Amino acid sequence: MTQSWFSAPAPVARRVRAYFAPVNRATQSPVLFDPAEQGAFNLGAPPSPWIDLGWIQNFARKSTSKSAPLLTGIPAAPLEQVRTTLEAEVSCEFLNWTKLTMALATGAQHMNLLAAASGATVAADGAPAAMAVVPQSGSTASSIVLTAGDAANLKAGSLIACDVDYAAQTGYVGSPVAGAYVRTAPTDVDYIRRVTFNVALVSAVSGGTLTLAAPLPGGAPAAGVKVQALTGFVDREGGTFYQEWSALFVLEGTQGERVFFHYPRLQAMTGAAEAMSPLDAKNKSAHQRVALKGQFLALPVTDPLDGERVVCYRSFLPAANALI
Repeated sequence: MTQSWFSAPAPVARRVRAYFAPVNRATQSPVLFDPAEQGAFNLGAPPSPWIDLGWIQNFARKSTSKSAPLLTGIPAAPLEQVRTTLEAEVSCEFLNWTKLTMALATGAQHMNLLAAASGATVAADGAPAAMAVVPQSGSTASSIVLTAGDAANLKAGSLIACDVDYAAQTGYVGSPVAGAYVRTAPTDVDYIRRVTFNVALVSAVSGGTLTLAAPLPGGAPAAGVKVQALTGFVDREGGTFYQEWSALFVLEGTQGERVFFHYPRLQAMTGAAEAMSPLDAKNKSAHQRVALKGQFLALPVTDPLDGERVVCYRSFLPAANALI
C-alpha cells in the first residue's frame, strides 16, 4: 500500500493577500473571522463583509507587547511573568489604488471629490458640488434609476456617491461605513456624500438607468439617499479622525496549507505615504510603481471564550495529508 502521509516542511508562499471589513465605530464591534468554518473560502470571493484588496507586498507584523517579572521576597526574585503592555503593529504596501486602499493608507478622513457646480469657488478638498439627485423607485444595489434629465450628465465610466444629506448631526457619519466623526457641524449639505464609502463605478447608462460595475456597499438606496457624481478622491495630512477596520491577511502555501493573521481592530497610525519601486531592477531610473504604504496599530478585543484581551489571532490550516 502506498503511504500518502507526509511530514510537511515550512510553508512556502509567494505573496500575501489582504482583506478588510468595516468596524462598527459607534459600538466598537469588529468583524470576526472563523478559520474553522470559513478558512477554505475562495481567495477571490471572500465571505461577506470582507473586501478583497488583492495582493500586497512588504507585509510585516511586529509584537510590541512587553512583559516584566513579578518580584517577591528578600532579596527580590522573579515569581512569575506578567504582561505589562499589549500592543502590536502591522505594515504593508498596497499594490492597488482604490478608495479603500487610499483610506487605509491615511490616518484621517478620506473624501470624495464631488463634481463641482458651475462657477463654484475652488477649494483644496473639492469645490461646492453640483446638486444631488434623487433615485427613483426600482433602484437596487446594482442599478440606479434616475429621471432622464438627471441621468443626462452621467455616462459609462462615471463615478457616483450615494448617501443622505448632512443635517447638522454630530458623531460618526456615513453609511454603511463611518467615513468621519463630526464634532463641529459643517454647513455643507453634501458633507456625508463627501466622506461616504457608498460609492460605485457606472458601467452603462440606458435611458435613466445607471448600471453599476459592482453593487453599492450599502445595498439598495434607502429613503433620503441622493446621488452625486464624483471625479476622484482626496485625503488630508492631519485631523482627529482615525480609520479603523478589521483585517485578515492570508498566506497560501504551495502544498495548499494556509496561514491566517486576523486582526479584529486595526487603526491607521501614520499619515499618507507612498513607496516607489522600479519596474525594472536593472534600470532604476525608468518607470516606477507607486505603492500605498499602510501602517497600523492593533487595538485589543475581549475574547468571549475566556475573557482574555487579544490583538491578533494566528491560524494554520495544514495541507491535506500533512502529519501534525
